[in-house]
Amino acid sequence: MKKGTIRPIAICLFQKDNTILVAEGYDSVKEEFYYRPIGGGIEFGEKSSDTLIREIKEELDADISNLQFLGTIESIFTFAGDTGHEIVQVYDGEFIDKSLYNQSVLLVKEDDGNTHKAMWKPLTAFQNGKLRLVPESLYNLLTK
Repeated sequence: MKKGTIRPIAICLFQKDNTILVAEGYDSVKEEFYYRPIGGGIEFGEKSSDTLIREIKEELDADISNLQFLGTIESIFTFAGDTGHEIVQVYDGEFIDKSLYNQSVLLVKEDDGNTHKAMWKPLTAFQNGKLRLVPESLYNLLTK
C-alpha cells in the first residue's frame, strides 16, 4: 500500500458449486486471517479486464475466459495499522483449464517472489462471519 493514494484494482470470482476461490492473507497487527479473490493492481493504460488476464497468468500460470463485470466497490480499510483506499473492479470469470477447479489449494506467485495459498471456500463461511472476505462489501455484491 502506498500511503495517501487510491489504488485501482481488479479481482475475479471463480466459482464452483457454492464456493469461491480466495487467496488467504494475514494482518499481523490485527492478528487475523482474511480472504480475497485473485487479482491485482490496474496499470496505467490497462483495462481492468486485461489486468485480470495478466494477473491470473502471472500468479497462477492460468488462462481465463468469459469475464463478466459485476460491479465496483470502494474500499477504505486498515491493514497492518495503515489506512488503505482501493477502487475495486469485480468480475466473474472461468478458468480455461477446468482441472484447476479440482485442486483444493492453488499456489499464488507474487511479483516479489513470495507465494501464498488460494483455496475454495464456501460462501456460507463468509455469510456467518466464520471467515472474513475482503473487500468488506464484496459479499453483498455477490448475493444481489
